[in-house]
Amino acid sequence: MPHEEQRSEAAVFGRQLKRRRRPGSSRASALRLAAAPGAAPATEFALDRVQRWLQAVIVHPGDVEEAIASEDASRELAPEALTSLVRPSHSLTAAERVDIYHGMYLLRMVEALETDYPALRHLLGEEPFAELVEDYVQSYPSRSYTLNRLGDRLPQFLLERRTHPHAALLHELARLELAITEVFDAEEAPVLTPEQVRAVPPERWTEARLRPIAAFRLLTFSYPVVRWLDAARRDHPAPAPVRKASRVAVYRQRYSVLRLELSRPEFTLLEALASGAPIGEAVAAAGAELRERRREEEIFKAFRTWVAEGMFSSVDL
Repeated sequence: MPHEEQRSEAAVFGRQLKRRRRPGSSRASALRLAAAPGAAPATEFALDRVQRWLQAVIVHPGDVEEAIASEDASRELAPEALTSLVRPSHSLTAAERVDIYHGMYLLRMVEALETDYPALRHLLGEEPFAELVEDYVQSYPSRSYTLNRLGDRLPQFLLERRTHPHAALLHELARLELAITEVFDAEEAPVLTPEQVRAVPPERWTEARLRPIAAFRLLTFSYPVVRWLDAARRDHPAPAPVRKASRVAVYRQRYSVLRLELSRPEFTLLEALASGAPIGEAVAAAGAELRERRREEEIFKAFRTWVAEGMFSSVDL
């Protein structure tokens, strides 16, 4: 039976904001940007210039001092002029006040990717996952007004990084979770109806081609990654990493994202159909992997299930 996946916002209300500092890191040099006693009154700046400067600082993936000194920020305001724009408080320097917003932006990215990659976060743990996100956004910073697609390159980043002892598993788990978010956000498409199926003349089925819906992904893995997905959903301990081939279809039915584990013959058939192969050719490829006695029964049972689940949008003759 298919399993439903849910994608909802992370529960962040009341969460304590804190900076995650790694051993050996330091922000003490930012204190030098505090205004000296008797500093001149604040200089006036054009609003659009301030907006561009603040955005450049907030979205910069480095620490706040690096952000203030970055090329994009310096184009609007020289680092040494910071205290002409931002005044220190009785307890915080100008840079530390800016760092509140800079740090909140990074935490927002962590929260966004926790929403998209809950199983990966469950497997790694809270702090290692936050450190992964911090490293990731330094390589692939957000370039959009929305964070919906911020994590699109995370599977590739895990493959490039390979610092974790189970990097291959993390990569595959991230691929599955990325597919779930892509299917969630995919455009709506009409679904092949039973009436359309019955309207196809029996003699035309061999050459007919099926078109999958836009909200459909077909994946193959070297690990049974669904186990880690299920463990995260149930808040169970992560299973031990054991290599075993697995195949998964991810698709959306109405407003729910579903996943379906597939046998090798089922995957062969569905992959051929989704790639546009004629049905007769796809059935022949899948049938070669089945015993003759079970071939027709299993193929047509799978085909009926996929049509009923709304994986296809049309049939072309």
